[in-house]
Amino acid sequence: MLTIKFHFQSNASSGMGVADDCKHIFSELQRKKMHRYVVFKIDEKRKEVIVEKTGAATESYDNFVASLPENDCRYAVYDFDFVTEENCQKSKIFFVAWSPAVSRIRAKMLYAASKDRFRRELDGIHYEIQATDPTEMDIDVLRERAN
Repeated sequence: MLTIKFHFQSNASSGMGVADDCKHIFSELQRKKMHRYVVFKIDEKRKEVIVEKTGAATESYDNFVASLPENDCRYAVYDFDFVTEENCQKSKIFFVAWSPAVSRIRAKMLYAASKDRFRRELDGIHYEIQATDPTEMDIDVLRERAN
C-alpha cells in the first residue's frame, strides 16, 4: 500500500493575501478623509489580511491606541494631522506594525513575514512604526517623525 503524505506549509514565507476592501478602505482614509484610522488583522482561515476596525474621522489618537489588542498583533494605518512650524496644516499617514511582547510567537512570525507585502499594497504611506508596547508609538513619536 502506498501512503502519500502532504506537508502543509503556511503562507508565512510568501505573505498573506489581501482582502479587496483593505485597499478600498485605505483609499477612503487617504483621499476622502472618511476614517482617522484602520486596523487590519490576519484571518488565518482565509489566509488574508482583512479590515478589523475603522475609526471615524473625529476619533482621537487615544481611541486609535485603545483599538489595538493588548496581547495580539495587528497592522494599522493612522492619518496624523498636525500644524508645521510655518503654521501649515498637514497630514501624514503612518503604518503601524503592532506586535506586543506578550503575543503568541506564531502570530509575531506571521505578521512579520507578511508585513512588507501588505504594506506595499497600501500606496501612500509616509512613515512606518514598529511597536511592541504603546510607548513606542506615543503621539510625540508621530509628531517627531512627521516634522
